[in-house]
Amino acid sequence: MASEQERRVPQKRAELDEKARREEIVVPGGTGGKSLEDQEHLAEGRHKGGEKGGQTRKEQIGHEGYHEMGKKGGLSTKDESGGERAAEEGVPIDESKYKTKSR
Repeated sequence: MASEQERRVPQKRAELDEKARREEIVVPGGTGGKSLEDQEHLAEGRHKGGEKGGQTRKEQIGHEGYHEMGKKGGLSTKDESGGERAAEEGVPIDESKYKTKSR
């Protein structure tokens, strides 16, 4: 027979999941998660070296490609992609530098 605490845990998780669906942060570091599970995964990823993805991309495309990608990303807005804004404003973006380096 389940103890009182064992019965409360699923109920507590359900309550936290409902709060997350209302876009409340229920797990420290879980910003952006739309469910309790999503927030747990986001928080876990951030605590296990959240910069690893960026570092991997930088290793893949090299310093110059990463720099060009950052210029383009910095121009993006809610309404326009960075590429669209770069074209409008005449900002040169050399996408040939994005190519994955061969090993």
